[in-house]
Amino acid sequence: MTVADLPERARDRASAELPLRTELRGLEPYGAPQLDVPVLLNVNENPYPPSHAVVADIAAAVAQAARGLNRYPDRDFLALRRDLATYLERESGVALDPTRIWAANGSNEVMLHLLQAFGGPGRTALSFAPTYSMYPEYARDTSTTWVVGRREEDFTVDPVVAAAAIERHQPSVVLLASPNNPTGTALPLATIEAVLEAARGVVGGCVVVVDEAYGEFRRRGTPSALEVLDRHPALAVSRTMSKAFGLAGARLGYLAAAPALVDALRVVRLPYHLSAVTQAVARAALAHSTELMALVGALRAERDTTVAWLRARGLRVADTDANFVLFGTFDDRHAIWQGLLDRGVLIRETGPDGWLRVSIGTPEEMVAFKDALVEVAGL
Repeated sequence: MTVADLPERARDRASAELPLRTELRGLEPYGAPQLDVPVLLNVNENPYPPSHAVVADIAAAVAQAARGLNRYPDRDFLALRRDLATYLERESGVALDPTRIWAANGSNEVMLHLLQAFGGPGRTALSFAPTYSMYPEYARDTSTTWVVGRREEDFTVDPVVAAAAIERHQPSVVLLASPNNPTGTALPLATIEAVLEAARGVVGGCVVVVDEAYGEFRRRGTPSALEVLDRHPALAVSRTMSKAFGLAGARLGYLAAAPALVDALRVVRLPYHLSAVTQAVARAALAHSTELMALVGALRAERDTTVAWLRARGLRVADTDANFVLFGTFDDRHAIWQGLLDRGVLIRETGPDGWLRVSIGTPEEMVAFKDALVEVAGL
């Protein structure tokens, strides 16, 4: 019998006897609701599964990798890093040597590596809320002090305010999501460079992380922080294959940075942390990047249509460069969320009070969302 099999009172007593870190006591694990409903629009997944051709190539690549599963994988995954560098050059026009690429099991592990390397006891990580709810958990798990500043009313980051926060708190890590989750807000390069300039003044150094998990969904003309990477050795730009590539189940995140920064992450990563199967799946998908990115255009168009539809019904909508839309405001957002769920549509109750977030799905899923919202909110 395991602890999970015990009655609740006995389970609480058993947990109390464990030497759990004080700051972890009473906490629940992170995770959005996973419910079996017809329309899932709550975790920013790509609604389009891989094509038959992609699945076939992935299956063949995994079969090939399986023949060597008695051996440890390439712990520095050099072939995958080359493929990722090739993809980033095609997607953002920035040529990178593979030594400037790092990867892990989802961008979550990439972020954890960053906090393990540059955070820790006596150090501070800084971001600007509202933003991704996992950031403070990365800080907590690495015993890094977490400090949060505020975004403006339109969810942008004021570079003057950001610079002042950096000077005041002297963080060793600054986390900037662009596009930001849950608001969808992209940061102009001028703001990012202002933050990088302020970070130069931190005693002991400061790494600035621009999290571009939704970077491929940015609107035409919106730049990537990759464009200023060469000028800033303390900059790391994070990406993922979970969203645009439709590979949330594969768990592959990566970043681009200076070789010295990447080498620091190699120190803290667990041995052979990226399995041979994961590497094979990612490389097979990257070979189909042109096909997979074609679906991104359809999601961008559906997003923009959704924004216009919501605004036409008198709702507030945050400008978004991601594959989701933050909208509101509602006196009782939970009632709206529950009403949609009762009609088979699951969205996310997140962000500032009164706001809700909907991921962009297929045209059919978005019709179901709109019909349910009209009925529940009386639009």
